Amino acid sequence: MPEPERCAGSIDSRELRFSSAMIFAIEEINNSTKLLPGIKLGYQIHDSCTSVPVAVHVAFQLLNGPEPAHYNKGNCSHSGGVVAIIGESGSTPSISMSRIIGSFNIPLVSHFATCACLSDKQQHPTFFRTIPSDQFQADALAKLVKHFGWTWIGAFHSDTDYGKNGMASFLKAAKKEGICVEYTESFHRAHPRSRIQKVAEVIRRSTATVIVAFAASAELRLLLEELSQKPSPPRQWIGSEAWVTNQDMLQFKFCAGAIGFGIQQSVIPGLRKFLLDLSPSNVAASIVLTELWEDLFNCKLRKSTDKRVCDGSEDIRTLQSQYTDTSQLRITNMVYKAVYAIAHALHNTLCSYTNSTTNCDQSMTIEAKQVLTQLKKVNFTQNGYDVSFDVNGDPVAKYELVNWQRGESGTIELVAVGLYDASLPEGQEFHIHRNITWMDGSTQVPVSVCSNSCSPGTRRMLQKGKPICCYDCIQCPEGEISNITDSPDCVPCPEEFWPNTQRDTCLPKPVEYLSFHEVLGIILAAFSVGGACLAIGTAAVFFRHRNSPIVRANNSELSFLLLFSLTLCFLCSLTFIGAPSQWSCMLRHTAFSITFVLCISCVLGKTIVVLMAFRATLPGSNVMKWFGPPQQRITVVSFTSIQVLICALWLVLSPPFPKKNLTIYKKRIILECALGSAIGFWAVLGYIGLLAVFCLVLAVLARKLPDNFNEAKFITFSMLIFCAVWITFIPAYVSSPGKFTVAVEIFAILASSFGLILCIFAPKCFVIVLKPEKNTRKYLMGKN
Repeated sequence: MPEPERCAGSIDSRELRFSSAMIFAIEEINNSTKLLPGIKLGYQIHDSCTSVPVAVHVAFQLLNGPEPAHYNKGNCSHSGGVVAIIGESGSTPSISMSRIIGSFNIPLVSHFATCACLSDKQQHPTFFRTIPSDQFQADALAKLVKHFGWTWIGAFHSDTDYGKNGMASFLKAAKKEGICVEYTESFHRAHPRSRIQKVAEVIRRSTATVIVAFAASAELRLLLEELSQKPSPPRQWIGSEAWVTNQDMLQFKFCAGAIGFGIQQSVIPGLRKFLLDLSPSNVAASIVLTELWEDLFNCKLRKSTDKRVCDGSEDIRTLQSQYTDTSQLRITNMVYKAVYAIAHALHNTLCSYTNSTTNCDQSMTIEAKQVLTQLKKVNFTQNGYDVSFDVNGDPVAKYELVNWQRGESGTIELVAVGLYDASLPEGQEFHIHRNITWMDGSTQVPVSVCSNSCSPGTRRMLQKGKPICCYDCIQCPEGEISNITDSPDCVPCPEEFWPNTQRDTCLPKPVEYLSFHEVLGIILAAFSVGGACLAIGTAAVFFRHRNSPIVRANNSELSFLLLFSLTLCFLCSLTFIGAPSQWSCMLRHTAFSITFVLCISCVLGKTIVVLMAFRATLPGSNVMKWFGPPQQRITVVSFTSIQVLICALWLVLSPPFPKKNLTIYKKRIILECALGSAIGFWAVLGYIGLLAVFCLVLAVLARKLPDNFNEAKFITFSMLIFCAVWITFIPAYVSSPGKFTVAVEIFAILASSFGLILCIFAPKCFVIVLKPEKNTRKYLMGKN
């Protein structure tokens, strides 16, 4: 048979303080007149030596009931078994104990076992704890890392149930917060040193500045001792409660600046006095206290060859140790609350209230199941600390944010810098009320990212084969923006907006149209007005010399009508300039088409008159009676009416309308007039072209007629120019972008109008104004 495991090594004075706090609380309850009056609590204390087999052995001992040696002269009212257990400090031993005693309905109330797995009531139905679950701590650590902007971290944990489950919960919470973990390493204190060296080397080579350590003090102490052998780059340590509030760990000064969560500090009145009340007789009677005393004063209570004998002058009040230090009571208060929780469960089982008097049944036999039932319901306040359990046996999660800060003497001190309350709304859990000192004593928050943040205007592009926190920043494509830091995607701007140069804001696209305020618009408007003035001036010259032979010979009525229509042609081009509106779009096309038809109708009438006039000179011809002034007027009105009808149908069925063209240019909007019906537009142009070609053919037929009376040559030239302009207009109109489409249309109107007025009227005005001697009937008839 293997030998039973025995405790080895030195005493853990912190754990001794926990057991002393339990004794203190029990004695406080036994002296109380309000809680369990008349009933004394008994107890047994066992040392598990942080060993699972020893803890399991102790669990079976407690289940079998106390040995006779534990009775104190028959002072106990009954010799029942254990009805509740406080412990264990570690999660792994607590798991083993809980699985054993759970079948017997004995509640196990732990002060320091934080593994989230213990909240599973299917496996651990009788487990309670006064310290929050690691699930809360894991979530809090992930939010802490996110709070300071760290997205690239390393992780270390103990190779135990506590470390594995705690780290698993943390990694899950970290992934939810968008945090990437460069590495996750672990070992157990029983592993060979080579394993510890390997973990230390990974930490030295890593690029992550921040390390989250979800570990027990024993494992982390071994790791830090190894790291201290060979200095590594500065690291920002983030710690779990198990080690970050342990005073013994403060010896590692290169970890100054470490932060983590600890149970809130507390005050237990009278505890320090109780701890220091150690008489020599009390010490000598206890093997544990004897070992503590001899370790503290480096002497032996009995004669020894290697150490001096204690002379009785030793005073524990003069020493500062983990046992006597009550300045940072955290887990000790959890022990204190656990004792009181069990006491209240017993009180609610044994006692009743009658006429404001508490009566307790001292003879009643207590079953563990009764205590378990009442323990689920406890809700009280002791020394200002609330105690209650949820359905999983967990308390409300509240932590202090603690920081390792270097004091004036150079020693590392544990300083509370903030609070975390899991019961508060999302995003309001943290409250930092004091400056934090970071690694190397810096006051600036260290940076720990795989890739620098992508500024607005860029987006993240993941690096192949690397975690999501490692990325390159690429500029948003054309037409898209990102207005937040580290944007995963760029978003397109709305249809009428375009990104600025930095591509972090969408700005309204500039609206473009041919305006009276730009150079091109001013030039075209000037030519338009100038052409109208030229036509009016020509009409004035003709009117003044209306009785002269050259004016009378050239059909003065049609000439004045032609000049009037040319004036309208010049002026209608002004409707194409300026911001398009519903009325301007309808006006510009209809005015242009009708005035041009009127103009060509007049030219056509003049051409027909010339042809018919020479045919009338033939003997026996009576044709001129069909082409007199009334017939000429009817011809002009008829041709123009057809165009008016086409325009009317166009406006009724599908009129032109203002439109924002977003397709020609990406960065600006072209405000233009949509045709409405393309058939209507090309119908009016086709009708104008048909009349122009007909007029050109007649002018060509009449160009060789004799005498100076013949103006068919000038009409031919004007029609050639007119047709050439409008033939070239079609491809130019179709291919011109934006406002230049309008400019091409105006240019065609002005060019054809100037061609008509200059070819037909310029020679006549020249004779009237500069060569009046030729303005005679004889000259016109060619008889001079």
